[in-house]
Amino acid sequence: MQKTSGIHHITAMVNDAQRNIDFYAGVLGLRLVKKTINFDRPEVYHLYFGNESGDPGTAITFFPWANQLKGRIGTGQVGVTSYVISPGSLSFWKDRLKQFGVRFIQNERYGEHYLQFQDPDGLELELVERHDGPVNTWSFGGVTSDVAIKGFGGATLISAQPHKTAEVLEEILGLENIGQEESFLRFKSASGIGNTIDIKLTPSVRGLMGAGTVHHIAWRAKDEEEHKRWRALLVEKGYYPTEILDRNYFKALYFHEGGGILFEIATDSPGFAVDEPMDALGEKLMLPSWLEPRREEFEGMLPKVEARILEGDRE
Repeated sequence: MQKTSGIHHITAMVNDAQRNIDFYAGVLGLRLVKKTINFDRPEVYHLYFGNESGDPGTAITFFPWANQLKGRIGTGQVGVTSYVISPGSLSFWKDRLKQFGVRFIQNERYGEHYLQFQDPDGLELELVERHDGPVNTWSFGGVTSDVAIKGFGGATLISAQPHKTAEVLEEILGLENIGQEESFLRFKSASGIGNTIDIKLTPSVRGLMGAGTVHHIAWRAKDEEEHKRWRALLVEKGYYPTEILDRNYFKALYFHEGGGILFEIATDSPGFAVDEPMDALGEKLMLPSWLEPRREEFEGMLPKVEARILEGDRE
C-alpha cells in the first residue's frame, strides 16, 4: 500500500493581500516564496508562504480577494492549521503575539501544549513545540532561525461524517490511527512535519466557504508516477478525482472525501525555484507561460504588495 508522507500544503481564503503578507511574513516570520495568480481566476493573487525554500509540508497558500464574503468554519473544512516550532520557543511566541496585539489561549491535546490564535481574517491557527522536522533556516524581522516556524505540525479536520474521513485517511492515504482522546481522533504519517491529523468528533455547524476559511488541504505524492497511481486508486474506490492539473510548481488532483472536505494530492516536485532563483523567491509576480503575454494587464489590475519588516521590528 502506498502512503502519503503527510501534508503538502494548505490553501485558504482571505480578503486583503498586503494584510495577509504582513501577518504571515511580518508577524509569523514565514517566507513569501511565491507571488503568482490563481490559475482558475487570474484576477486574484495566489500567495505562498513557507520555510526558506517552501518545501512540501511548510507551505500555506492564500487566495486574497477583497470582495468575498466572510466564511464560517465548520463541517467540510479544515478547522485548525497547526504549526510546529522548536522546543523551548513557545515563550518567544507568546511575547511576539502580545507585541503585535494577537490574542491567544493555551490548550493541551495528547500531552502537547498548544498556543491557539487567529489570523486577521479569522483563520484558526496553533503552535506546538516538537523535535520533529528540520530547523527553518529563514530569518525575517524579529523571527530568527532558532525560533522560526519549521512547517506544519498538522491540521484538525471538521468532518460531516468523521468515520468516512477516518476511512480515507487510513485506507486510501495510509495514515496510522494512533488513538482517540476526548473529542479528537488522531492519525499520523511518516514525515517529520505535516504529519499529525486530528478529526474533531463533536458536532459542529456547517462550514461556509469565504474569507477566513480553508479552501482545501493537499497531501504529498513523491513523484508523478506515484501521483498517477493515487488517481487510479481514487477512481477504483469511487471518489471521482479531477484530471491531473499542472500548477507549475507541482501536479495536482482534487477530490471530495466522504465528510465533505476538499482534498488535493500534489507532487513534491518541481518546487518553487523552477521559475525564479532561490534567493529571489516571492519578489516578482510570476505567471505561467500561457499567461505571460498578459503580464502588463495583471500587473495593472493586482494591488502592489510586498513582504516588509513591520514597524514593531524596526530599530
